[in-house]
Amino acid sequence: MTRAVKIFWRIFFGGFAIVVLMLLSANFGLFGRMPSVTELENPEADLASEIYSSDGVLMGKYYAENRSEVKYSEISPNVIHALVATEDERFYDHSGIDAEALARVVFSLGTKGGGSTITQQLAKMMLHQGKGNIFKRGIDKMKEWIVAVKLERNFTKEEIIALYLNRAAWGNVYGIRNASRMYFQKEPADLKLEEAAVLVGMLKGYGYNPITRPKESLDRRNIVINQMVVCQQHYLTEADAEKYKAKPLITNFKKIDEAVGIAPYFRDVLKDKLKAWCADHKNPKTGEPYDLFRDGLKIYTTIDSRMQQYAEEAVVEHMPIIQRKLDGILKYSADKMWKGHESTIESAMKYTERWKNLHDDGMKDEDIKKTFFVPVKMKVFAWNAKREKDTVMTPYDSIKYHKQLLQTSFAAMDPHTGEVKCWVGGIDYKWFKFDHITTKRQVGSTIKPLIYSLGVQDAGYTPLTEIPGGAVQYGKEMRTFYGGGGTLANCLAFSKNTASVRIANTVGVKRVIEFAKSCGVKADLPPYISLALGSAEIPMLEMLQAYTMFPNKSLNTKPILYTRIEDKSGNVLEEFTTETKQVLSEASAYTMVQLMQGVIKFGTAARLNSYNIPVEKAGKTGTTNDNADGWFIGYTPELLAGTWVGCEDPFIRIYTGTSGGNEMAAPKWGIFMSKVYADKKLGYGSIKEFQKPANMDNGEEYANDPGLFINGDSTLINGGNDQSDYFNDPATNEAPVEKVPIESEIKPANQPDTGKGKNKPAEKKEVQPAAAPLIRPLDDRERQMLKKVKDKGTKTNDY
Repeated sequence: MTRAVKIFWRIFFGGFAIVVLMLLSANFGLFGRMPSVTELENPEADLASEIYSSDGVLMGKYYAENRSEVKYSEISPNVIHALVATEDERFYDHSGIDAEALARVVFSLGTKGGGSTITQQLAKMMLHQGKGNIFKRGIDKMKEWIVAVKLERNFTKEEIIALYLNRAAWGNVYGIRNASRMYFQKEPADLKLEEAAVLVGMLKGYGYNPITRPKESLDRRNIVINQMVVCQQHYLTEADAEKYKAKPLITNFKKIDEAVGIAPYFRDVLKDKLKAWCADHKNPKTGEPYDLFRDGLKIYTTIDSRMQQYAEEAVVEHMPIIQRKLDGILKYSADKMWKGHESTIESAMKYTERWKNLHDDGMKDEDIKKTFFVPVKMKVFAWNAKREKDTVMTPYDSIKYHKQLLQTSFAAMDPHTGEVKCWVGGIDYKWFKFDHITTKRQVGSTIKPLIYSLGVQDAGYTPLTEIPGGAVQYGKEMRTFYGGGGTLANCLAFSKNTASVRIANTVGVKRVIEFAKSCGVKADLPPYISLALGSAEIPMLEMLQAYTMFPNKSLNTKPILYTRIEDKSGNVLEEFTTETKQVLSEASAYTMVQLMQGVIKFGTAARLNSYNIPVEKAGKTGTTNDNADGWFIGYTPELLAGTWVGCEDPFIRIYTGTSGGNEMAAPKWGIFMSKVYADKKLGYGSIKEFQKPANMDNGEEYANDPGLFINGDSTLINGGNDQSDYFNDPATNEAPVEKVPIESEIKPANQPDTGKGKNKPAEKKEVQPAAAPLIRPLDDRERQMLKKVKDKGTKTNDY
């Protein structure tokens, strides 16, 4: 034997030994965990985690792969024949690895097709293998071979095909049933041969999608049909193949509804919170953090399915009405409104599926942009039964169209337990995925109850206290605005800006911010007097938490979204309760409740008196400049709810013809509450009145005194000159304004007096009355207005 031959055999046997050693190492898990024989014999799809409502209704699931499994007998032979002919014609002859195909790959360096069998591809799916460097792919391939051989030993060929087709991916849809339903609206058993060829052709890559790339899909379908002729099984004759190839590409595409299930906006937000919980908690069986999408957890939420339904119904009943008002304005002023904001549409283009697909095809950005100005048939959102309509417009105009739709948020919670009972984050989850409950928007006058609370708690104001009207100066440039005054009750009822500014000046802006933070507001608050007018951007959920102190007798309650998490076997992993803390005195909280009752009885939310809500109610409207945002947050003794309305881009707004939050938002609240209290199964209505603290005497009842709420300057009772709730002063132009008593001199609520520094009792301030007496007889005009309020509610502007 020559030296060269000896070297060859040494290399051959050495290499063979290395391969065997690596295969053994892979089999025993040295290169990563391998599925056990038991796992292979019971290859369940990863278990989805289930979300339940508080009344026991399954709301939805979180899963890694959206699949719906079928049996082998429920799959058309057309699919099976197309799959075998295209992916693995010797499938019925090998034991998991096709030596002939593998040799072909080695000697052709992969230029004549791949060598992975159907069984190997199934193994790859089960191992969740992805891309990697050459070394990683080499290790993965060995693991794939091992699992493929084990699969062949434990399953029949039919079972392997069923497992494969149930796990295969068609884009972001998994399993032959979902693919068949989405592209052809039929079950896998009913697929025709040409339809089966389309789906099998897509397994090569999503680039053969018949909807986005019909030409490529048609070509690929015909290749699959050709394979059914030339494969060793000869599933088709050439004549039959030509007939099938001559048929046009026909689909019946309908995207799987992502909005299926209860409270989809809520479930989206909940998902991120649960992922964070999983990252911090290990599964004792695996030693790894829990996997929300595979470990079959059961999450019990605070959402009530019926209250969720009522919230969604309120949105559907009210939003089309206010949308018609905006549409009427846009009919004549859309071009003016969009002027200077064209970049908003151009930015939105790049997030569309059209842009993504054309970019993936290699088209240049400037050429992609041109396609957005070519009219095409499309579906757009509409306020009808289907929530969509067919139309022809350019993609550019469709972006404008959808941005001109008013969005909304609505949420309700138990102010005592913190349990969030319903959550609507937009007008329709199928079309608009963005959640507006967790989004920051300018809050307008809904901030005022927090400021008035400090007036009552720190400065000693009562509903009788008269707030002067006239000129108010603010900012380092001492800018001046004018407004009416009146009793504290009147100023809040009619949302007078002069009062909130004067109170904020009295207690100090720093104190206002400190108090808001103690009430659960985490958003950044501007340290300027414009805070008193609603310039802050705060999410709905934080505003709801801040309002819990009113119906909850001075206790601030943190919202909770779920009460319990269990593992797949029903073992409780963790239970959750809310956190509460006192932020006001009980007497101050009750005084604020009475003031806010006046907002509904006599003030800016008087229209709510027309709704059948058989208990006491209180709240506050809010509106920002030119009605860009409309708010209402209100409560009964048992339930707190808030709603916001506005376009995603604040420059699109209802400039005229609406009374702000009173009309944009409050009706939804009224519709929802009337439905909730009409449903006796929900159990609301047993507590009809706000409970007065034991330490308050009967002389401190104000809510039913109409003269107290009507008594004010006529300037703002009739509406005033503008519907603005705040000033647009840039922060750089407005210096913080804090007049005495400053925060350091005021005793915070419920803190002991140490006799030092900031905890010294506040000096008693003499509140200067206006020229008019505190309580005066009503004049004829005011009597007439009071009669209107009692009869049907006065439509007033919320400033």
